[in-house]
Amino acid sequence: MKARVLVVVALVGGSLALAALTVGASAAPVAPRQTPTTTSGSNAADIAGGRVLYELACTTCHGNEGEGVENRGPSLIGVGAASADFYLSTGRMPLDRPRAQSERKKVAYTPVQIRQLVAYVASLGPGPPIPRIPASAGNLAEGNRLYANNCAPCHSSAGAGGALGHAVYAPRLDKSTPLQVAQAVRIGPGAMPVFGPETIDDEQLASIVRYVEYLRKPDDRGGFGLRHLGPIPEGFVAWVIGLGAMLMAVRWIGTKD
Repeated sequence: MKARVLVVVALVGGSLALAALTVGASAAPVAPRQTPTTTSGSNAADIAGGRVLYELACTTCHGNEGEGVENRGPSLIGVGAASADFYLSTGRMPLDRPRAQSERKKVAYTPVQIRQLVAYVASLGPGPPIPRIPASAGNLAEGNRLYANNCAPCHSSAGAGGALGHAVYAPRLDKSTPLQVAQAVRIGPGAMPVFGPETIDDEQLASIVRYVEYLRKPDDRGGFGLRHLGPIPEGFVAWVIGLGAMLMAVRWIGTKD
C-alpha cells in the first residue's frame, strides 16, 4: 500500500515539476532571430544578379573584377552607383566604340537588370551614391544663375548642347530626366567636370535641376522660339529675313515709276 502511495506521489510530483518547467520556459523572453533586413537581402540578391550580368557583357572592357582594360574601358572600382546608373539608364553603356564619346541611345537593359548592375558596380568600392534631389525643391532664379555660370558655356543657354573640340561635344539636355541631370553634375561624365557637394551643394543642385526642367518648355514672351537654339541662330534669321525684306523693298522702289 505504501509503495503505491509513493508511486502516485512521485508521478504527481514529476508532473508538477514538468509543468513548472514548461510554464517557465514559455514565460522566459525569447531572443529575436537575427535575420537580414529586406534591404540588405534584396541588395545581396541584386549584387549577385548584377555579377552574372557583368560577367556576360562587361568583362571584355572593364575586366573580370572591374579593374579596367587598357585601351578598352576604365576601372569601375569606386565610381559609385550614380555613375553606373547614369550610363546604363541613358543607354551610353554598353559602348559600341570604346574610344569614342558615349552617346545617348536606346537603353539595353530592363530596369531590374539596371538595378542589379548598379548594385554590383557600387559594391566594387565606395563612390558617389544616386542623388535623391527633388526638382521641385529648387529655386528657379538661383538655378538660372548657377546654370549660366557653370553649364551654359558648354550646353548653351538653351540647353541645346554644342561642340567642345574634335569629336567631343556637350549633349543636349532636353531628353535628360531630373535624376540624370543631378547624376551628371555629381559624376562629370565624359569631358564634363565633377561638381561635388563642396562646389555645388544639394540645394543648389536642386535649383539647377529645376531650371533644366524649365528649359524644356520655357515661358516665351512673344515671337517664335526657334527651338531655343540661342542668339546665333536667332541673329541669322533676323539678318536673312530683315535684310531680305530690305532688298525687296529697295527693288520695288527702284522699279516703281
